[in-house]
Amino acid sequence: MNTAWRYAFLSLVRRSPQHQDHQALHAACLQWSHCMEILERQLQTTGGYVAGPHFSLADIPIGLSVNRWLETPYDRPSLPAVDDYYQRLKERPGFRRYGANGTP
Repeated sequence: MNTAWRYAFLSLVRRSPQHQDHQALHAACLQWSHCMEILERQLQTTGGYVAGPHFSLADIPIGLSVNRWLETPYDRPSLPAVDDYYQRLKERPGFRRYGANGTP
């Protein structure tokens, strides 16, 4: 997932002058959305977290990527399972503090 969001994040959030090619940005946003749609399907299958019904080590890096996804300003597809997953993660004090930028 990191490769997919890298260009979009550097362009839209960091506003890197080297990452302002509109075609590359569009392609990166499409790829990032595709990766998030894969996560959406996985969460629909597991009904809870990335690897199953319970929180696991897999949820730490994916949760950080979901936070980045939600905080990056671009038109994202609606992914209800990802939104629900993020809300579950935010119930965890450690995630609220470190993974959700300290926001409730």
